[in-house]
Amino acid sequence: MTVLITLTDNNRGVNILFNGWRAPCHIGHGGLTRNKREGDLCTPIGAWPIRRVFYRSDRDQKPATQLPTIKLTKNMGWSDDPEDPDNYNRLVTLPYCYSHEKLWRADSLYDICVELGYNDSPPIVGKCSAIFMHLSKKDGSPTLGCNALEKNDLLYLLCRVVPGDIIEIQDRVLGQ
Repeated sequence: MTVLITLTDNNRGVNILFNGWRAPCHIGHGGLTRNKREGDLCTPIGAWPIRRVFYRSDRDQKPATQLPTIKLTKNMGWSDDPEDPDNYNRLVTLPYCYSHEKLWRADSLYDICVELGYNDSPPIVGKCSAIFMHLSKKDGSPTLGCNALEKNDLLYLLCRVVPGDIIEIQDRVLGQ
């Protein structure tokens, strides 16, 4: 099935829609784009498979889901360096010599983090890395390019999606 992220109310908000269920969703500071580039703060438009779920077992129990799950550890990172010839947009082990994002964070954003299959088969250098669906900031502010949901909404969604489901991000108001 498809999980749809779409603009609503004449571009004043973004919702995630799935099988009749709707919840607020946060996107990148730069809005939506069809031409995603590393560091542009935009959320890419398109459709991608939902790959797997990472979670902090010291803060949360394993999410109820049929998707593959992985316990985060302090030595997990994600390569975001276009100069990394072998592991750009891939899970890496820290310490790591190229630029990377640490998945074990002091804040709670990645306590539950869903890997989307964006730019991963194979990765195109510079097209962007680390597009996740993760937990929203407490103030509801935009992301750096990912999609973010309130914890209860993300847990609700994870209970219902299955391997093979996709996330589709649209740049039009639903129904128009």
